[in-house]
Amino acid sequence: MSEKTFSWTCPFCNQPATITAYSTSSDSHRFNQDNKDGDLFIRTEVVVCPNPICREYKIVARLHKASFANNSWSYTVKPIEEWQLRPRSTSKPFPDYIPKAVLDDYKEACLIVNDSPKASATLSRRCLRGIIRDFWKISKSRLVDEVKELKSKVDPNTWLAIDGVRTVGNIGAHMESDINLIVDVDPEEAKTLIGLIEFLLKDWYVARHNREAQMQEVIDLAKSKTDAKKTPPPTV
Repeated sequence: MSEKTFSWTCPFCNQPATITAYSTSSDSHRFNQDNKDGDLFIRTEVVVCPNPICREYKIVARLHKASFANNSWSYTVKPIEEWQLRPRSTSKPFPDYIPKAVLDDYKEACLIVNDSPKASATLSRRCLRGIIRDFWKISKSRLVDEVKELKSKVDPNTWLAIDGVRTVGNIGAHMESDINLIVDVDPEEAKTLIGLIEFLLKDWYVARHNREAQMQEVIDLAKSKTDAKKTPPPTV
């Protein structure tokens, strides 16, 4: 397999795919012009979804430190900064049977996570409360108390994942506070909270919907067979 072959999930159609060199391209531009950071590379990468129904494309730009050695230029593996240009948000597509208010907070939290992690974390905490109140019908004055009551209703690993957020920097320190309080967090802390939201949306809403749909198929099949047995044979 070539170095450009990798597993990928499309941010538009949410379908997993194997990306080959045919579906991706990249380019780089080195610059200096006496800027304060010296020699830099700006690299762009485009990935096209191979799903024939989708065919959307994602564009990412990354800024790297450049260096010159052995008569050639190279750039650091880890970028200094990264920007997702298309789609602008890192949010994943979720079904519309999830409450709109929950999805709106989630999408906006993803959209601003790099530009304003403090605001993103605030939206994610509000989103977490909305999920707990809607899905489990738990309503307390503090988010931390809602999380505690949730312990007896979910499997241990899920609750540990939720409770684990309380150990993440300032997010955890303010789980007890007003969810609308702006908390000083860094982008990685805010991204951790977004990851939790995505896990809960899939583990609760999507899993419940799929389970109910499968059970309805069984019920409909059983009913059709029962009705068939009750139907008298045609008279000749």
